[in-house]
Amino acid sequence: MSRFAGIASVAYKTKLMNYTLEKIASIINSSVTGNGNTKAIIRSLLIDSRKLSNAETSLFFAIKGERHNGHTYLKELYDKGVRAFVVSTLPANIDSFANCCFCLVKDTLVALQELAAFHRQQFKIPVIGITGSNGKTIVKEWLYQLMREDKNIVRSPKSYNSQVGVPLSVWQMSEENNLGIFEAGISQPNEMSHLRAIIQPTLGLITNIGHAHDENFENQKQKVDEKLKLFKHSETLVYCKDYLSVHNEISTNPAFSELKVFSWSRKTRADLLIGRITKGTGDTEIQGVYKNDFIRIHIPFTDEASIENAIHCWATLLYLGYDNQVIAERMPFLSPIAMRLELNEGINNCSIINDSYNSDLGSLAIALDFLNQQKQHIKKTLVLSDILQSGRNEETLYREVAELLHKKGVSRLIGIGENISRQQHLFHIEKSFYQSTEEFLKQYNTSMFRDETILLKGARAFGFEAISKIIQQKAHETVLEINLNAIVHNLNYFRSKIKADTKIMAMVKAFSYGSGSFEIANVLQFHRVDYLAVAYADEGIELRKAGITMPIMVMNPEEQSYEAMIQYHLEPEIYSFRVLNLFEETLKRSGHLQEKSIAIHIKLDTGMHRLGFEASEINELIVRIKNNKYIVIKSVFSHLAASDEAEHDDFTWQQIKRFNEMSEAIKQHFSYPIMKHILNSAGISRFPDAQFDMVRLGIGLYGIGSSAGEQNQLQNVSTLKTSISQIKNIPANETIGYSRKGVATRDIQIATVPIGYADGLSRKLSNGKGKMMVKGKPAPIIGNVCMDMCMIDITDINATENDEVIVFGENSPITEIAKDVGTIPYEILTNVSRRVKRVYYQE
Repeated sequence: MSRFAGIASVAYKTKLMNYTLEKIASIINSSVTGNGNTKAIIRSLLIDSRKLSNAETSLFFAIKGERHNGHTYLKELYDKGVRAFVVSTLPANIDSFANCCFCLVKDTLVALQELAAFHRQQFKIPVIGITGSNGKTIVKEWLYQLMREDKNIVRSPKSYNSQVGVPLSVWQMSEENNLGIFEAGISQPNEMSHLRAIIQPTLGLITNIGHAHDENFENQKQKVDEKLKLFKHSETLVYCKDYLSVHNEISTNPAFSELKVFSWSRKTRADLLIGRITKGTGDTEIQGVYKNDFIRIHIPFTDEASIENAIHCWATLLYLGYDNQVIAERMPFLSPIAMRLELNEGINNCSIINDSYNSDLGSLAIALDFLNQQKQHIKKTLVLSDILQSGRNEETLYREVAELLHKKGVSRLIGIGENISRQQHLFHIEKSFYQSTEEFLKQYNTSMFRDETILLKGARAFGFEAISKIIQQKAHETVLEINLNAIVHNLNYFRSKIKADTKIMAMVKAFSYGSGSFEIANVLQFHRVDYLAVAYADEGIELRKAGITMPIMVMNPEEQSYEAMIQYHLEPEIYSFRVLNLFEETLKRSGHLQEKSIAIHIKLDTGMHRLGFEASEINELIVRIKNNKYIVIKSVFSHLAASDEAEHDDFTWQQIKRFNEMSEAIKQHFSYPIMKHILNSAGISRFPDAQFDMVRLGIGLYGIGSSAGEQNQLQNVSTLKTSISQIKNIPANETIGYSRKGVATRDIQIATVPIGYADGLSRKLSNGKGKMMVKGKPAPIIGNVCMDMCMIDITDINATENDEVIVFGENSPITEIAKDVGTIPYEILTNVSRRVKRVYYQE
């Protein structure tokens, strides 16, 4: 497994030609070592051991990233049946890899790119290459929607536009395709030339230039130059002249003197001159002038980003020769691009993954990988609509779908649509089929789903929102959204701060700081965190029942839970002789003395004076544990009292010194390895020399940094949002709320929102102390916070009932609400009530 540039890789197939391993070795200038079959046909390229589906035809590229090394997973893949590898270092125990072939190269990433570039050269079809700071994925998907009736299109899955994502995307090209659309993203200089060699676009499109990754470039000109390298050998470029940095570079750089251009503008003469833009309640009319004709389109969106993206598509289709009447007929049917997978709580103890805006093989494979990350239920059900306008033979298409479901371990299929129903004989799993969504809804009853994870995967035309509505658990209007991508980003940020051999224990106590239990643990287990820590045994038991198999430390073990901890393989923190005595007595009573040793973790008090053994107790502790052959010390640890406060750094160093002395006194008396750990999130950043064997990552994982600089590097994880229930106009001098604490000092407009102190909103935020965000503007809380609701002043905000209200999130940081309350972010997060629905999403 190796993840590079943030891509969540899957294995991609090619159906054009038979690539033997011998041929691939020749393409990537590799020598082949091993006694495997060099004539074996390779169809799937794999960079992540967790995404294997076709072992016998897979070629694994052992890519080295900043924090991951694919070579670590060679044995795991061998045991799963993979026999072909591209490596930069041969395994030391190569003799144990019988019937394998290793292609030895200098750089495995370069080899992957060279293979994809060779594959691209086998096709003479038009290829559209898209880059820009924003909108790449949406423009790509909308071009696909607009042209799929006429073209058999191969395109990048989701936003696969990195140094790894692009070669995996291009590898999908086959003889069936007559158009390719690929996006390319860069974050630093000297990256685009690699992507250009792979995509080799005949037609280019640059969306815009924003501020993303500015920190990696000397100035905007350097960034524009880098992005435009994608089009160095293209025939034509479509772009907006209003982005002057782009226009000036194209106009003045001799490298683009032979490049034809097709431009659009709202301000100046261009091939497509945009005129009046009229926004309605749910759609927008865009007028333009093209070849001296007045033309227009309607799109089902009103936001500025969608308008710009639609114009990019309009200009591209006009350049390609589409009649505007055809374009105008298709534009109203553009559908929103689901940029995220949502995980919700469902009826009858089910979990619901909602990806009901599009349906194609590439995105289906990604969604099934996300389904397989969920371990809370054994049964996995897919609700799948017809895959529309794929350009593929129907039977061939659904045969491939059936193979994919088999490889991914789907338990049950519910097929909806005439096409998939015709091919139901291809699916050899539990199955049922319906001609339409309406037919399914007529026959639906609540007993159809129980104790399972359900993936909804449907083309937009099938309206799977209606299915989602009836199988999701009915919930309060107030929700806490959890960004799983941000969790992974923050995890990797802290991984970049520690040594390669330092382990990570992730804190998921207190309902994962309010963010959820097994949902967060699933992500951490998938991304190979070494340990989890919970506060109480029942939290750990819940994780075990949800399929979490990794080691779990219980920080506050209680006597009545010891039996269950042993049963569920949970590892207690032992912080006193009383706890040790009680645990030993439980071992004797429970009859576990003949089984393998039980792992424990020893807590030392180095100055916080909360829990832990004192230095004077160490010798007795050593004797006690050495005399009990049924207990093994897994780790020794302590807790820093003020790692985030510079004024106490001297004390922190004293704690670290004391911990090292006490832990070494213990370790020297045992022949087996014992891990040491003392650093928390703030300590990881501020005391890198005290990493020892493991670090404990807590609040930092959830997006709260220990300094302003670190906060800028972390991503927001949690967004608490609600909506406006009712709007009222209040005359001056009237009062609002309980005890008449809110007073209108002028004529005002207020909104009632369904969140109160029973949801975790502190009453200390009453009477203007706190605020919420409506339409991007602050709305002060007026009057006292009630149990289930509160009122906000929206006098100067153009809001309507049902508008979204943000309590805290990306642009309204939880640190600010904590300051308003006079507390710390921990308390705000953990106080969000469980009655508030958690919605988990992954981009």
